[in-house]
Amino acid sequence: MALHFERSEFDARRDRLMIDMAEKKLDAILLFAQESMYWLTGYDTFGFCFFQCLVVKADGSMVLLTRSADLRQARHTSTIENIAVWTDRADANPAVDLRNLLNDLDLLGARIGVEYDTHGLTAYNGRRLDEQLQTFGQIVDASRIVSRLRLFKSPAEIAKTEKAAALADDALDAALPLVKQGGDEAAILAAMQGTILAGGGDYPANEFIIGSGADALLCRYKAGRRKLNKNDQLTLEWAGVYHHYHAAMMRTVLTGKVSKRHQELFEAARAALLAVEKAMTPGNTFGDVFDAHARTMEAHGLTKHRLNACGYSLGARFAPSWMDMPMFYQGNPEPIAPNMTLFAHMIIMDSETETAMTLGRTYLTTESEPKPLSRHDLDLIVR
Repeated sequence: MALHFERSEFDARRDRLMIDMAEKKLDAILLFAQESMYWLTGYDTFGFCFFQCLVVKADGSMVLLTRSADLRQARHTSTIENIAVWTDRADANPAVDLRNLLNDLDLLGARIGVEYDTHGLTAYNGRRLDEQLQTFGQIVDASRIVSRLRLFKSPAEIAKTEKAAALADDALDAALPLVKQGGDEAAILAAMQGTILAGGGDYPANEFIIGSGADALLCRYKAGRRKLNKNDQLTLEWAGVYHHYHAAMMRTVLTGKVSKRHQELFEAARAALLAVEKAMTPGNTFGDVFDAHARTMEAHGLTKHRLNACGYSLGARFAPSWMDMPMFYQGNPEPIAPNMTLFAHMIIMDSETETAMTLGRTYLTTESEPKPLSRHDLDLIVR
């Protein structure tokens, strides 16, 4: 069995979920997020692109409903003992299979939470689910229960995140010798991802971001590769990943001569990241962290060139994105607390001069100031 945590760790997580379910008077919860299933049981698959559901009752018992292709996957990677399979066929409706399963579990008329807000439950399948359950019991949105439990990391999870952070540092070390005039974005990407895999890491939940020249102003991956010029800018956002736990970093690396605008934007990015770091302490909120970022950008005259969020939680995530909730944005009331792993990114994109600057790293929150998980400093990188 390919479990990445001790059984006692999974037992503790189940107990935390049971306490929350009891507080919310839930007789059962239907989990559709792959992150929730992995966190609770170790179940590791990309089969969530199809209909699957982990039913957890108030007494902690669980049943997984999935497809035949994931039957062995669930047995091999998880603590789940009871697995039901719905059959692929013309006009199949697995929501009917789920309703019948819930009936067999004596949940007719029960108060049932549903994890609606996840990529593991499409709008189409959500509609089919609601059609089957509308008269079955009292259905409530339980999207935030497990995601909030996952926000607070155990010592074992922190150890995996620290390993991921070391892999992220190694990836940058592998990339930098290739960042030069004539350097190929494809070779840089291959070096970074190859270093993480060779170091025992995993694929990330989304593609690494790479862009040079005008594409350095993009903060999403796109197809196509380019070779670097003598005086160029290269934006990289990547994550070390270990057992699906992510530690992200972000840098804009320059080749050749540093322009005055690049220097101005870098100084603002570093000042903003340090301000964010100072605000990332218990007693403040995620909104307070964003405000520190926004104030610094405003002081540098860069409000129109910044984004409306400056980071987010990280953890064990699956496609299509390693971004987790909550995020640093205006007014977010979620309190900063110890044992969170948080990624702060300063992204400044000046479209008028086609100048990019980014700076970001992952932190572990503590009882006081946060701990940066990267061994790299915050100096401007020029090759």
